[in-house]
Amino acid sequence: MTTLIKNAQIWQQDRLQTNDILIEDGRIKAIGHQLHEQFGPAEHVICADGHFVSPGLVDVHVHLRDPGQTAKETLATGTLAAAHGGFTTIGAMPNVDPVPDTPAKVAKMVARNQQEGHVHVAQYASITEQRTSETLVDFEGIKQAGAFAVSNDGSGVQTAGTMLQAMQGAAKVGLPLAAHVEDDSLYHHGVMNAGPVADRLGLPGINNVSEAAQVARDVMLAEASGVHYHVCHVSTAESLRVIRDAKRAGINVTCEVSPHHLLLSDEDITMDNPMLKMNPPLRSPKDRAAMVAGLLDGTIDMVATDHAPHTDAEKAGSMKTASFGITGIETAFAVMYTTFVKSHLLTLGRLIELMSTRPAQLFGLTDAGQLAVGAPADLAIIDLDHEYEIQAAQMLSKGHNSPFIGRHVYGDVLMTLVDGQKAYGKDQQA
Repeated sequence: MTTLIKNAQIWQQDRLQTNDILIEDGRIKAIGHQLHEQFGPAEHVICADGHFVSPGLVDVHVHLRDPGQTAKETLATGTLAAAHGGFTTIGAMPNVDPVPDTPAKVAKMVARNQQEGHVHVAQYASITEQRTSETLVDFEGIKQAGAFAVSNDGSGVQTAGTMLQAMQGAAKVGLPLAAHVEDDSLYHHGVMNAGPVADRLGLPGINNVSEAAQVARDVMLAEASGVHYHVCHVSTAESLRVIRDAKRAGINVTCEVSPHHLLLSDEDITMDNPMLKMNPPLRSPKDRAAMVAGLLDGTIDMVATDHAPHTDAEKAGSMKTASFGITGIETAFAVMYTTFVKSHLLTLGRLIELMSTRPAQLFGLTDAGQLAVGAPADLAIIDLDHEYEIQAAQMLSKGHNSPFIGRHVYGDVLMTLVDGQKAYGKDQQA
């Protein structure tokens, strides 16, 4: 099966250039002009109409809620939402029921991901049994079963000794360890960032040190163990300072930032609004500015959504009782492109590095994040010029808990191909 994408704008040599892309048997066979003269007519033609064709986006931090929480999301709806957002490879977090904490459970989830996912799904295993215990998983076994990394996302590993042993075990078998950094003894059951906004609204706060203290502990343990230590959803200036210093010291630490921590702060919370409740919370304007600075200076390695769908009932009422988390995989490229590329803070090429190339490279996803001859035909066709409004009715995720609904953006995904096959087209929207 051959497919020709005609009149595509692709990022080459630091600028957009017009090319055609020939796909054969799920991989990119050629990139150039007048390809039909060299290879003959293709069986299927897609006209990109001068729109941007990107390597498929890569998100290493997604909650699919399946198995066990399928009222929120399913493997099918979550991966279709990913394709709608231009993502062709995602990392599925392990806070599901049952937790993938044994080789058998991991192998079962890996098989389902391959059979039922609309995009490629790389599977996390947990760091410890049941994700919150102090008993470590079988690192060799879960890697052989197909896990690409380990994480207890949703919970910080509370004991330093457990974390060191986990890092040693992950390092021995070459698995990245992605940490949700939160010290429970400093958390105090807050629901938003501690500070004047929380005080004014009468809501309990989460202070910065509950995150930064674990980052500081963990980078020392990472240095001792040699593990690839990855900080999930960094949100505080103090955490970023520790990460920057650790990188300068040669410690193998990487980090991600979520779009909402780049675009929003706690000052955007003007009332008790559960749609703005997430963990880590929206921090102060100073913290948000530090995240932007870290993105621009390269301290932050990648953008990841922390896509966390919930039912409408779970996000209703007060921040005191509503669930933590927002969706993001369908809006991430658009809000990032509109905010950072349209304003010339980032080039389009750099944004693609942050949302595709670098996460794939750093997590060993060797077939992802490429638009090159021989690579899998995992691609997104994106209209960069048309302004549109983010609407809940257009979302394909089960969760509509997004603070970006109603925002006007650029960067509309028109089609997503996975292994050369259409995983999403605009005709599939609700």
